[in-house]
Amino acid sequence: MREALFIKKNKERWEKISQEPSRDTDEMAAEFVQLVDDLGYSRTFYPHSKVTRFLNTEASKRYLAIYRNRKEENNRFVYFFKYELPLTVARHQVTLLVCFLLFIVFFGVGLFSAATDEQFVRDMLGDAYVNMTEKNIEDGNPFGVYQGGNSTLMWLGIMINNISVSFRYFGEGIFLCVLTVNDLITEAIRLGAFEHMFLAKGYGGLFIVTVMLHGTLELSAIIIAATAGVVMGKSWLFPGTQKRLTALKNGAKDGVKIIIGLIPVFIVAAFVEGFVTRYYRMPLWLSIPLLLVSVFFIVGYFVIYPLQLKKRALANSVSPS
Repeated sequence: MREALFIKKNKERWEKISQEPSRDTDEMAAEFVQLVDDLGYSRTFYPHSKVTRFLNTEASKRYLAIYRNRKEENNRFVYFFKYELPLTVARHQVTLLVCFLLFIVFFGVGLFSAATDEQFVRDMLGDAYVNMTEKNIEDGNPFGVYQGGNSTLMWLGIMINNISVSFRYFGEGIFLCVLTVNDLITEAIRLGAFEHMFLAKGYGGLFIVTVMLHGTLELSAIIIAATAGVVMGKSWLFPGTQKRLTALKNGAKDGVKIIIGLIPVFIVAAFVEGFVTRYYRMPLWLSIPLLLVSVFFIVGYFVIYPLQLKKRALANSVSPS
């Protein structure tokens, strides 16, 4: 849009932010996000304009206001997880939903394929793994695979592997999102085939309270990592009103934030798999609450909370036509 129209549409909100800055931390963060978005647009289309300098000044004020009363150096860490990461996720909720639906659909494909073709499970998981699992089932220890080895080494190995996989999913997004989406689909199909092995033997319920004990965090993080890759890929594939290079930089920046934010999730998921899942015969009154904690965290932190912050930010950005 023309600069005059851009100023007209936002002038009243900018003046309100400038003259009546909020004292609430959440509202200050929302104001900061809106100003940064406006500043990014202004820098792209009116780089030498007075409005760009004005927005830069106001955004700097909000930034300093947020940090002014911080007493500890690690508050930057707190701010990232309290505001920056959730708001980044909020900007890409549709992409996250698409990735989640893709995973669910192809999990069903894997489940159905395994039910109709006995060889399919072996094709997806390999003969050695299937033979080991079938022997464990025959021995009355269906999830014995989680009981082998040293807990600490298992935790570290799984953690490193999952974090590296998440970075791979993100990096592959640059190739038009194709490789990222392909890996996500393959993982969903593999999990569907894996689940069928136990469902067919009457262990479907035990599968949920055992594998999903750590899998809720792990698989959710994998889906979100794929989202980060798609965010970067589609940013330069569909740049919108931005220059393609600028869009790519912004998409890559958002993707990196999401991937970094997933590291603690992978650490906890690997810890649960290494130290807790091996005791899968624990009573349901203990395993189900542990499972629900993971579900509530994922839904609360990556869905509900980002939407609340986004809603608050939009409420602060409303201006008359």
